[in-house]
Amino acid sequence: QVQLVESGGGLVQAGGSLRLSCAASGFTFGNYGMGWFRQAPGKEREFVAGINWSGRNTNSGDSVKGRFTISRDNNENTVYLQMLSLKPEDTAVYYCARAISLLRAVVATDEGAYAYWGQGTQVTVSS
Repeated sequence: QVQLVESGGGLVQAGGSLRLSCAASGFTFGNYGMGWFRQAPGKEREFVAGINWSGRNTNSGDSVKGRFTISRDNNENTVYLQMLSLKPEDTAVYYCARAISLLRAVVATDEGAYAYWGQGTQVTVSS
């Protein structure tokens, strides 16, 4: 059974940083791309960052480029999202997701390309 468990969210002041973690189980982690998405109240879910199965390819949304970095540890079955220079508009529930396709080099940015989702972790950035 695929499980994705996010952690690391919380309340932080603008300009601060947080690191989110997503612990995966129930599948061969190193074979799948992973992604982070977020959803703010009243808004659609938005792609934040993604990483392919090997970790060699990453992609991130325009609103977080240069501030957020995705990485993964295939030995620990964990994907991370390092968030720097946080802004109030980064406030959202952040979700970890596993890609549908096996061993795909390209990082998917559409949520339709992801099959499994975590329960989410709240990130709140105060001004």
